[in-house]
Parts: sequence; structure tokens; C-alpha cells
Amino acid sequence: MSLEDKVKATAKNIEGKIQEVVGDITGDPKTQAEGKAKQVEAAIQHTVENVKDQVKDTID
Repeated sequence: MSLEDKVKATAKNIEGKIQEVVGDITGDPKTQAEGKAKQVEAAIQHTVENVKDQVKDTID
């Protein structure tokens, strides 16, 4: 996983967590759902990049 991709995924995850907490505090289910969705996107991005790294390591 490139450092840039890792940083982007981590930032998206943090953003999602913050957004989810804001939704919890304000009682806004839409904001909560959007925050959770961003966290899922970040997790998927991490998984994809990890698979890429494993394939590259296998080939090398």
C-alpha cells in the first residue's frame, strides 16, 4: 500500500468516525449513516491495497 493511499484511507476513516459521533450528538441518523459509510469505504480501500501488496510480494 502506498503511503499516500494509506493516509487517504486513514483520513477517510477518521472523518467518518467524527461524522458518526456528530450524528450521535445531534440525533441525525443521516449524518450517522454517512459517517458509517465513509468508515466502510476506508476499510474497503485498506483491504484492496493490502491485497495489492500481497500480490506484489508474491510476484517478487
